[in-house]
Amino acid sequence: MQHGIILNNLDTSTSPKEDFYLYCNGGWMKDHPLTAEYSRFGMFDFLREQARDQLKDLILNLSEHEDANTSGTVAQKVSDLYAMGMDEKRLNEEGPAPLRPLLEKIANADTTKMEELLAWQHMGIGSSFFGTGVGTDAMNSDMNILHIGEVGLGLGDRDFYLEKNEQNAKILEAYHTYVKRVMELIGYDEEAQERVWKAVIKLETEFANHKMPREDRRDPRKRYNIMTLDEIKSKYNKFDWDKYFKSLGLGDVDKANVANPAFTQFITTYIPTLSDQEIKDYMTFETVNDATNLLSDDFINASFELYGRVMSGTEELKPRWKRSMAIPNSMLGEAVGKLYVEKYFPEENKEYMKKLVENLRKSLGKHIENLTWMSDDTKAKAIEKLDTFTVKIGYPDKWKDYSEIQIDPKKSYLENVLEASKWYVKDNYAKMNKPVDKDEWHMTPQTVNAYYNPTTNEVCFPAAILQPPYFDPSADDALNYGAIGVIIGHEMTHGFDDSGRQFDKNGNLAEWWTTEDADRFKSLADKLVAQFDAIEVAPGVNANGRFTLGENIADQGGLRIALTAYLDSMKDKNFDDIDGFNPLQRFYIAYANVWAGNIREEEIKLSTKTDPHSLGKLRVNATLKNIDEFFNAFEIKEGDEMWRPEEERVVIW
Repeated sequence: MQHGIILNNLDTSTSPKEDFYLYCNGGWMKDHPLTAEYSRFGMFDFLREQARDQLKDLILNLSEHEDANTSGTVAQKVSDLYAMGMDEKRLNEEGPAPLRPLLEKIANADTTKMEELLAWQHMGIGSSFFGTGVGTDAMNSDMNILHIGEVGLGLGDRDFYLEKNEQNAKILEAYHTYVKRVMELIGYDEEAQERVWKAVIKLETEFANHKMPREDRRDPRKRYNIMTLDEIKSKYNKFDWDKYFKSLGLGDVDKANVANPAFTQFITTYIPTLSDQEIKDYMTFETVNDATNLLSDDFINASFELYGRVMSGTEELKPRWKRSMAIPNSMLGEAVGKLYVEKYFPEENKEYMKKLVENLRKSLGKHIENLTWMSDDTKAKAIEKLDTFTVKIGYPDKWKDYSEIQIDPKKSYLENVLEASKWYVKDNYAKMNKPVDKDEWHMTPQTVNAYYNPTTNEVCFPAAILQPPYFDPSADDALNYGAIGVIIGHEMTHGFDDSGRQFDKNGNLAEWWTTEDADRFKSLADKLVAQFDAIEVAPGVNANGRFTLGENIADQGGLRIALTAYLDSMKDKNFDDIDGFNPLQRFYIAYANVWAGNIREEEIKLSTKTDPHSLGKLRVNATLKNIDEFFNAFEIKEGDEMWRPEEERVVIW
């Protein structure tokens, strides 16, 4: 007998008709209160903690591996890198010393040769003023091209600089304190600290004024602006692009995608107006800011005070072992991942997932064919796109080669990481004007997550997410379809959300919809936007329905097609009650359990600005209010809090 839902997760004092999220998750939330190291903790975090414990066991045992003392082996690199992060005594003794060569380079630089200075910094040290990188050509998805992008901001989102309110004022004050503190740690006096702050806030506020709003960044057409090198040099002629590319080692640039032409126009004309001191102060801070978590406790604590305590509401740092493990886990991700799947990912899980994915694919096909708002011509092309989805499960068929990354314990922690970062940048640039490797993975196997990539038209489910309670072969089918089944359907639906739908079956940014169908889609999407915009998530703060639109469409699509797939799989089988719940009830409870979690108010405000996913509670309550079968499963009627009138419901996929 397969097991049913975990009854302790429930809060039966709450009616499912009034607050379905709390009804399903109140017990779990009570049993998993926020600890001091978390600003939010949910079921995803629970799985990540589980994966982290598994990785800790792997990495600690590597030090006893026969290859651990052999230079150049995976065991040596991972073990030594982890050990350096754990060496608190050495890090504190070194203090700012590992930064000195970088800071001296900036201090002694000739800022009339900005192209060479920026190229040096852009080779894995930082991305001041703008960024470059190689990736897929959205209109020729078989090829890689160079992309020129916007600068990042110290506070992450432009609204922290531009919107005037009490919360932002508090964050800016903390940012001021932080900038001065890290400058103090590298030896700057009070006057110099304040000078750096004035440069940083002046420049970043200007950057914020010219950056693309987060809602616009979701539109791939707004981010696609191919220009020849001659056009770039002509349009942005205040910057010596030939010298910059040559300094990066890129001698054959013939074209690039300029993600935001207006920003590139601004930044290339703005740099020459800045003083030598402003440029050096800004780049110095950028370099220190990017390095804080690889330095002494003084730097780490300063960073945590701003980004953890003030911005997210977190009360204390994660333990050193978790922070130390994150570096080899990302820097040597697939090497660690290979060890992970050998120990923790049964091959039968992959086979089970293949069946689930195909069932979900068939179900989505049915939904497309039965749409009343889409024409037959567009439906046929949508089915073609669905049929050509590539599915990646568990781990890659070929693993990344990290043999050129050397980890030398005689060098500082920072120096080792920066040399690896430089390797990654060179590896990325080496792909320019070459075919896209469609076998490459963009998540490691030990990542608790999943993704859809529009330019390769693929869905990917790493091994670490395929664990209970999301994926459990010993569980009732209703639970697996309600949890991992919805996640599969969610990622598939991303191929048809407001952004993904603009890419065709080959992964190219191309218009394959009729104008009428596109207009009908946009009309439905606008109604979904309005639903979420109307929800207050914190005092005076509403959800951003436009920013979260893609994820909200995918949540709804995932729920609907997973239910169809589940019902199809149950033909000729008994629909038994388990623990007093019928199969449909178990399906929806399993879905709600995926998003169980606690969150601090500061994190709610932060994620509303920076996270394209809706809050967990909204992913349950707001989304389910659009689904007819949900109302039937729990006998929800007019007058109940979970009710939404039929004429107000939005169904897209």
